[in-house]
Amino acid sequence: MDLILWRHAEAEDELELGGDLARRLTPKGEKQASRMANWLDRQLPDGARIYASPAVRTEQTVVALGRKYRLRDELAPDGTPEQLLQLVQWPDAKGATLVVGHQPALGRVIAQLLGLQAPECAVRKGAVWWLRQREREGVKQTVVVTVQTPELQ
Repeated sequence: MDLILWRHAEAEDELELGGDLARRLTPKGEKQASRMANWLDRQLPDGARIYASPAVRTEQTVVALGRKYRLRDELAPDGTPEQLLQLVQWPDAKGATLVVGHQPALGRVIAQLLGLQAPECAVRKGAVWWLRQREREGVKQTVVVTVQTPELQ
């Protein structure tokens, strides 16, 4: 299974009226989302499942990809790594799944899957971490396929 974790691009500071879920991408964030979407579109297999948080900024990020996606409450800013992993059926699902979400949940999932001592990894705004579950000599392993940032695209 491939699990691709995409942090939403740069967003506005929290708005008083709409709250955290209503925050929108900044002009810089729109450019970041577009750059990463162009790269992802060339890399993702056709049958990839795509899920995004219901926050406006994550939906704006995933819309740049131009593929069908589903909004899932489990991926909201207060979502947990356990909820994310259960949603994507890690590590048993076949194929690739893209999740567009938030820190700290994405960084916590990465740290957990890679067996890191730190409780979470830093994930830059707009960045993609591509992880793969594989089996070698009867041992399951999680490997990092790539880490990409909008600045590299």
